[in-house]
Amino acid sequence: MKITDSVLRSFRVARTYRENSQKVNCVDYSPNGDGAISSSDDDSIVLYDISEGKPARTLYSKKYGVDLIRYTHGDSSTVVYSSNKLDDTIRYLSLTDNKYIRYFPGHTARVVALSMSPVDDTFISGSMDKTIRIWDLRSPNCHGLTNPLGKPVCSFDNDGMIFAAGVDSQTIKLYDLRAFDKGPFASFETRFSRVCEWTGLKFSKDGKQILISTNGGAIRILNSFNGSVLHTFSGYNNSKGIPLEACFTPDSQFVMIGSEDGRIHFWSTENGMKVAVLDGKHTGPINTLQFNPRYLTFASACSNMTFWLPCVDDL
Repeated sequence: MKITDSVLRSFRVARTYRENSQKVNCVDYSPNGDGAISSSDDDSIVLYDISEGKPARTLYSKKYGVDLIRYTHGDSSTVVYSSNKLDDTIRYLSLTDNKYIRYFPGHTARVVALSMSPVDDTFISGSMDKTIRIWDLRSPNCHGLTNPLGKPVCSFDNDGMIFAAGVDSQTIKLYDLRAFDKGPFASFETRFSRVCEWTGLKFSKDGKQILISTNGGAIRILNSFNGSVLHTFSGYNNSKGIPLEACFTPDSQFVMIGSEDGRIHFWSTENGMKVAVLDGKHTGPINTLQFNPRYLTFASACSNMTFWLPCVDDL
């Protein structure tokens, strides 16, 4: 089924799970779309079976905490994640036997961005230590480091050849992974009219757009080739400066974000119009949300995890 305005408006809550005692800080779908995983401020990692529509397992990272959890490239049995408690080492975990495969030490302040390459075992991390580090899952040593001169958020494009860094909430720098040591090959500035911090950066699947998330009441998409502003979206509640996650739908046609009042807002990336607002009866701010890469379903989370499906009767 193609994602359209009316399909988005038809989405209804399929299931809500209350597995967590504190906020869910990140959710990710497995590459094949059959599983989902969440990390929470209560130090738990919950695995969900999408076909069964229920939680499958809960693991814990009590000592280090867990944030920014990501499935590894093409693998539904391993994840990487950052710490939000003890140190700033990134951890590579086998979900099968709940054992660490490798540690990635190097950052000297909290990791605020983690992006897996969509094509191989490379991943990048951005930290409050004002560096972006390039890693390979097969080696604990950092394979490269850039100093973009500010607090960075970062993400790979869908080909895994280019990554973008959003620096000090005002500049986007584009790097070629094969020549990152030469510095960015393109750089453009974009400033919001309201004071806010950039909290996330994502490429659309078609590579043509970059989405900037903020802790203010606005998000923005840019042309990824020349940095021109395509649309700025606002009109959702975020008065407390929460770093709400935004994301594209898999077809790059829509952008979605939660809000502090538990609603989800959708806009068209083509014309910039708001096309849907859904109420998932969340009990707190929707910190994170993600669209399934293969199936017509998405997840949104406050301290509860909610899965959504389109209602065919409404179409």
